[in-house]
Amino acid sequence: MKITDINELEEKAKDVRKGIIEAVYSNKSGHPGGSLSIADILTVLYFNQMNIDEKNPKWEDRDRLVLSKGHCAPVLYSTLANRGFFDVEKLKTFRNIESNLQGHPDMNKIDGVDMTSGSLGQGLSAANGMAIAGKMDNKNYRVYCILGDGEIEEGQIWEAAMTANKYKLDNLCVIVDNNNLQIDGTIEEVMSSYPIDEKFKSFGFQVINIDGHNIQEIIDAFDVAKNVKGKPTCIIAKTIKGKGVSFMENKAEWHGKAPSEEEYKIAIEELGGAR
Repeated sequence: MKITDINELEEKAKDVRKGIIEAVYSNKSGHPGGSLSIADILTVLYFNQMNIDEKNPKWEDRDRLVLSKGHCAPVLYSTLANRGFFDVEKLKTFRNIESNLQGHPDMNKIDGVDMTSGSLGQGLSAANGMAIAGKMDNKNYRVYCILGDGEIEEGQIWEAAMTANKYKLDNLCVIVDNNNLQIDGTIEEVMSSYPIDEKFKSFGFQVINIDGHNIQEIIDAFDVAKNVKGKPTCIIAKTIKGKGVSFMENKAEWHGKAPSEEEYKIAIEELGGAR
């Protein structure tokens, strides 16, 4: 399955966003803001870029994704459900004690999840391991790793960046979700990591700056990354926290907060209505 029509991908991204809202609303718990900000990126990855098979989720030659900012599990679950890894109705069981769709993704319990994540700062190290293994086994798969711009305040990220450069991991593509907000406020207020692009360049990465909500720009960036040789790539995606839901956009308070019934109805309506 590869969708190339931009309008169709934009509609698919709306479906992914609806799934995020439904999941977080259903159990009155979760992280909608940072999930909504990367919905377009995950839509492009899973419906246009990644070589995967929902009927064979453990396929050895598949492309891998590490959602290092694992608290944004709702967007990964919604994307996987819309891709066909499991029924979209299951999103309503998010964070239910008897559900496998817990607050952080678990690779041992959910088809399509390539890495258990949630302890911030560790995902790039795991992605490095996958990329190195691919090199050692002469595999052609690619590894994608999504980092939060608040998450890259973690020192382990930069140790991992050095490792990616040392081993020339041109099969690795890092995406930084630069929505400029974390749980306590703006990136500048908490611990500025700017200029993010210059930092990754200094660590030996090919760096691409994009609008993280422009589907064509996202596709083009991933296509460029595939042709980079001898070094890893980092895509800095400028995004809006809470993108797609007017009252959530650019509001730090929606980092980890569930909508009320009235807010839920408004959000679904703004995203085009119920599925």
